[in-house]
Amino acid sequence: MFNIVSSTPKYDPKAVQPMRDELIAVGFTELLTPDDVEKAIKNESDETVLVMINSVCGCAAGSARPGISLALQNEIIPDKLFTGFAGMEKDAVDRIRQYIEGYPPSSPGIALFKNGELISFGPRHQIEGKSPGQIAEVWREVFNTQCSRKGPSVPKEHFEKIVYAKTCGSKIPLYKE
Repeated sequence: MFNIVSSTPKYDPKAVQPMRDELIAVGFTELLTPDDVEKAIKNESDETVLVMINSVCGCAAGSARPGISLALQNEIIPDKLFTGFAGMEKDAVDRIRQYIEGYPPSSPGIALFKNGELISFGPRHQIEGKSPGQIAEVWREVFNTQCSRKGPSVPKEHFEKIVYAKTCGSKIPLYKE
């Protein structure tokens, strides 16, 4: 089953499913519609909400997904974890981007919210060229200062079994109806 509920996806859903699964495996829930985004981000619960804009690009595969997953092995993590996939659930990702004021659209991108307000953002230009360990280090520091939920997001034994896709988007076929 593929999670397509908005406008036509840009990429073949079968090809991107492993990239979705990497984040789901560490505790993320997919945001598939603008309504899902509203419910996830716009809340007054005082909980921290991490949203990753997933992508097929090489820096998402080589750095962003493994880096944020590693950061979620920290002793302190955000209360909620969500993801939207750029080029796939376009309407949902457009809505996420509306909450990320002051930054141009970025995919991948990592955002931390509290009570509907952006408190930290890592755009693509801060991800490119960085190792997963470097990305994890930055986000662990953010989690340690902004979050309070006890981590990790998944047990270490489970985390160690996750295999990350190393495919760049240029090799993924465009979707044709």
